[in-house]
Amino acid sequence: MGTLKKVIFDTDPGVDDAMALMLLARCAEVELLGVCTVFGNGHIDTTTRNALFLAERLGLAAGVYRGAGAALDGTVHAPPVHVHGRNALGDIELPPQPGRDVAPQGAHEFIVDTLRRHPGEVSLLAVGPLTNLALALRSAPDIAELAREVVVMGGAFGHHGHSGNVSPFAEANIYCDPVAADEVFAARWPVTIVGLDVTHQTVMSTPYLRALARESGELGALIWEISRVYQAFYRGTGVTDGFYVHDASAVACLLAPALFGTVRSPVAVDTQGETVGRTRLEPAPGAASARPVQTVCVEVDSAGVLELYRERLRVPASDSGG
Repeated sequence: MGTLKKVIFDTDPGVDDAMALMLLARCAEVELLGVCTVFGNGHIDTTTRNALFLAERLGLAAGVYRGAGAALDGTVHAPPVHVHGRNALGDIELPPQPGRDVAPQGAHEFIVDTLRRHPGEVSLLAVGPLTNLALALRSAPDIAELAREVVVMGGAFGHHGHSGNVSPFAEANIYCDPVAADEVFAARWPVTIVGLDVTHQTVMSTPYLRALARESGELGALIWEISRVYQAFYRGTGVTDGFYVHDASAVACLLAPALFGTVRSPVAVDTQGETVGRTRLEPAPGAASARPVQTVCVEVDSAGVLELYRERLRVPASDSGG
């Protein structure tokens, strides 16, 4: 058990969030401690319902913890139904009621308690707006010294020509709560940012998705089903075949960091004005009070990420399903 990587997954499911959770569930080296929900790809009721559905479908032992339904300043963003569908899972048919209940504890309280219970052991993997992490920091600043690492899917720094996806400057997760993101990046815990600079370098094509559907049992079929709306959206943005691999790239970075090339720098977020939500590298710190140096992914072995995903989800010939 000592070799397992303890993970809290903070998420706003979401088609790509669901695919990331499937990867985590198929990793024998991961001990998933909890799934925390946040607004983003749907309203908080929707993303929490989706997390409960996925937890049951994947047979997760981890609980689902309901988190923030609005940004730190109270802003409630309209969900991107044109990207993920009205139910945020590609408008597949879902059960009227989830087969399990949400945990009684709130998400940010769960994060605080878990980090204190396992000091230095827990990786936070956040693939939605960073509101839950910021609330945890605000309520218990000491937890920054207790996290093993924080891996974030979010942001864009202009490498390979990739800037924002909800504005010319901002990526969606950061844009939804820029103040929370700025506070998370300023905290003195080790953050790795997996942004559009690398996620837009990796595409799951139709042949790849067909192979997943063929090789990965029930999960492969579910991926195909939930991703129809998602792929149609990306076709409209100029991606001729398939879609970018956002949240699963963050899982890949957690599992196999050697697949990514990085730079080290303090990171800040624009919290107001025309460029709100923009992530930017700051000058190197010159004083003890300056922002900590964090890790930003700028290169990726795309073929390696795709092979990791396919290999982990592949069902052995002796196994009948997912």
